Amino acid sequence: MNNLDKDLAGLKAVFLDLDGTIYLGGNLIDGSIKFLARCEERGIQRFFLSNNSSKSVSEYLAKLNELGIPAEAKDILLSTHDLLSWLAKEGVTETYLVGTEGMRSMLEEVGISTRSNQPQYVVLGYDTEINYEKLKAASIHLHNGVSMVASHPDMVCPSPEGGLPDTGAYMALFEATTGVRPTHICGKPNPGMILHKIEELELKPEECAMVGDRLYTDMEMAERAGVHGILVLSGEATLEDLAVANQNPSLVVESIAELC
Repeated sequence: MNNLDKDLAGLKAVFLDLDGTIYLGGNLIDGSIKFLARCEERGIQRFFLSNNSSKSVSEYLAKLNELGIPAEAKDILLSTHDLLSWLAKEGVTETYLVGTEGMRSMLEEVGISTRSNQPQYVVLGYDTEINYEKLKAASIHLHNGVSMVASHPDMVCPSPEGGLPDTGAYMALFEATTGVRPTHICGKPNPGMILHKIEELELKPEECAMVGDRLYTDMEMAERAGVHGILVLSGEATLEDLAVANQNPSLVVESIAELC
């Protein structure tokens, strides 16, 4: 993919990571609102993506609106959506969920049981409400031969105080106690998370960009999907990380405040 200028000339849509890109913890990253306004002025469509499966769409909408960002449900793409699509293709209706109540609501809304005594899969999300009973029950299912599927691979969730344990860290815990790894991991960097939207918009991948702070999810997905990758240094990744990575973003900026 060719390099890209900060004015984002030629782009018709941007897919924006949230944690570490639009906000950090509960605080907007400086320049976020103005950047979104510039996108609107120039007719660049924007969508919000997150691998963070701890919140439902309605919870994300509430957070964005509270931060002064106008958004609708159609603007939000979560790893949970990718997970639901995968479960549907596999015909899975019985699961044991290690996830938040927000994630549980999204699964149960489409008829997927999340507390089954005979689950087809243990479903692992970013559970900020985790407790030992969930760990115990999931481990027993895994020991009994039930497979695991995870919503996304992120090891840490960025915060102003540093990285916090995310789904990837929980995966390592279950592997240590049961020897089981997920048979499938949804979310970024799977290119399908944005390609279906690009097709729906009738755009070409090269007319779109993925903006994010992680090399192994955001920039990897951009490469796999054939869209421009714009790495922001306001979250997890550093220039030192980039120097030893396989990814080659189209553009690297300190934050989205520098764009268009």
